[in-house]
Amino acid sequence: MTDMAQLLSEMSFFEGLSEAHLDALADCASGVELDAGTTLFEEGNSADGCFIVIEGAVAIELTIPGRGHHVIQTVHDGEVIGWSWLFPPYRWAFGAQVLEPTRAIRFDAASLRQKQETDSTLGYELMSRFANVLVSRLEATRLQLLDVYGNRA
Repeated sequence: MTDMAQLLSEMSFFEGLSEAHLDALADCASGVELDAGTTLFEEGNSADGCFIVIEGAVAIELTIPGRGHHVIQTVHDGEVIGWSWLFPPYRWAFGAQVLEPTRAIRFDAASLRQKQETDSTLGYELMSRFANVLVSRLEATRLQLLDVYGNRA
């Protein structure tokens, strides 16, 4: 098992994956260090990867016409950022801004898609795990939009 695979094995998001699957994911991964204020990605741009936060904080934002960027969720240690790489046309559904110095793991989307297509068990595991992230983000978005638009007189 590589160092990256070992690191992934210690994260709850990857709990229960086989050593072979952890190694496959490690092949798609690289460590990144991000400064506060960095734009991780912008809504509508090409979704070429996803991230898991090792340490730090990142704001997930939605652009609301006439109101600008609105934070819908803040992601912290051990949490995943980005599911848009899974679904054509592979465009970010949200934006993300780094709130404080952050260490993360970045996964290359093209490599992940290729691996999940050739290994249906890994594909199922990734889809199941990212589906939970997607549901969480959509629920957070719904609550934030109720807050934003519910205060109108």
